[in-house]
Amino acid sequence: MSDANSLLPRQVADAYVDALIALDPVTGTYLGVKESSGRLPDTSPAGQEARAQLARETLARLDEAERTPGADSAVERRCGRLLRERLTAELAVHEAEEGLRAVGNMATPAHEVRDVFTVTPNQSEEDWAAIAERLRAVPAAFAGYRESLQLGLERKLYAAPRPTETFVGQLTEWADTGEGRGWFEDFASEGPEALRAELDEAARAATASVVELRDWMRDVYVPTIEGAPNTVGRERYARWARYFNGTDLDLDEAYAYGWAEYHRLLGEMRLEAEKILPGAGTPWVALAHLDEHGRHIEGVEEVREWLQGLMDQAIEELDGTHFELAERVRRVESRIAPPGGAAAPYYTAPSEDFSRPGRTWLPTMGQTRFPVYDLVSTWYHEGVPGHHLQLAQWAHVAADLSRYQATLGGVSANAEGWALYAERLMDELGYLTDAEQRLGYLDAQMMRAARVIVDIGMHLELEIPADSPFHPGERWTPELAQEFFGAHSSRPADFVESELTRYLTIPGQAIGYKLGERAWLLGREKARERHGDAFDLKAWHMAALSQGSLGLDDLVDELSQL
Repeated sequence: MSDANSLLPRQVADAYVDALIALDPVTGTYLGVKESSGRLPDTSPAGQEARAQLARETLARLDEAERTPGADSAVERRCGRLLRERLTAELAVHEAEEGLRAVGNMATPAHEVRDVFTVTPNQSEEDWAAIAERLRAVPAAFAGYRESLQLGLERKLYAAPRPTETFVGQLTEWADTGEGRGWFEDFASEGPEALRAELDEAARAATASVVELRDWMRDVYVPTIEGAPNTVGRERYARWARYFNGTDLDLDEAYAYGWAEYHRLLGEMRLEAEKILPGAGTPWVALAHLDEHGRHIEGVEEVREWLQGLMDQAIEELDGTHFELAERVRRVESRIAPPGGAAAPYYTAPSEDFSRPGRTWLPTMGQTRFPVYDLVSTWYHEGVPGHHLQLAQWAHVAADLSRYQATLGGVSANAEGWALYAERLMDELGYLTDAEQRLGYLDAQMMRAARVIVDIGMHLELEIPADSPFHPGERWTPELAQEFFGAHSSRPADFVESELTRYLTIPGQAIGYKLGERAWLLGREKARERHGDAFDLKAWHMAALSQGSLGLDDLVDELSQL
């Protein structure tokens, strides 16, 4: 690296990406770095500290870079501001030793180790040779993770018991998928015959390490943390909320906003429910009716193809009218998620060179029948015009930004806020005039409002307002949160349980959907006021999608100026 005094913030940011990939090959694989395919990160306390030290050194370089001539340009300023905010938030989480109790039903080091295999290149014998090497690295990665959790136990930094029990169940499923072999063995069975013995041996060792981790979690970790709280309290919650939202939130104001959205959406849902099942009583009675009698797709492969068609149609009809899409951004794939994960659909971004396209993932949870009403707006969210258009556009314009802004600098509330804005946009554009689909969209919006209410409410043990139809005056608990969520969602019981476990696993993340959407809508409103009749929604969309990531602190200001 050249002398720090000669670097600009974007160069510091991109040097950080290179250095982090060397420490974290999982990140490298998601970015499409072929050399990462055979390795896994050090998940031990030493590995966590190495990444934190890189962040500290990068912040010191950024201090110097921001004094370099040219650092005050808009593009350099925006990148430097993002890099400083993200690394500072990440260090706050690390220094609170949250990595020593990272247990739950998603987003743990163990999930990262397993999930990276689903995006590792596997088209050639050379690819599979790297996969075999990565499989051989699984036991060490799980051992490092266990070392981190053991240190957490010694320091009395306990994970929440409920997500821990769920995690033990997931490990059991990974160890035996029902065919007498584990998930890694299932995965390796798709490899070439020339590497069969090598892949099978490595996969068996990986499965054995899953069993070892599962047994330790069950026999040592779970009994030790018995009686620990499932919620995190205001101080830890505020730290995580900063991490996921890129701003220091007024949590009480955000809680009140969640309730305001709840009441607004409930009124709209009742109107749509009357069109479907007059006299239904509640919108969720009408949604239950749709579960049985509404339009649906039969078959797992059939629903995958249908979702692909939905995204393809959205691209064809939105490109040139409300967006201007590069050819490589137009490609997105629908996939079925591997079993043993959380119940919510998700999206994975394309590799930097687009050799691996963006992909949406549907967890089937054993189902073969899929009602349409709760899929349409969800795929506008996960695919087009939601996550895919934003994250693929970031990759497309990375050369004009910085590699960091287009990849690692992502702020959850920015991305989830855009995706929820995308659902609303499709409603505004008339794609959800069908009563079934519109009620499904409103149900999804209600779920995001309920997330703000219960995620903040239960972790801070806030009081339920007097005008609530649900337990007014009582204080939130995880049990009340699950009851409330189940009563205000069309989702099945296993989904609701998975969702509440998710909120206990990653506090502060679930509120970013609604709060991020609010920021996107406010930014658009201010830009429209600024331009008046000359406001061009397509131009605004493309400028907004091409500015890279920003935390909510900065998002409204930047969107307003476009």
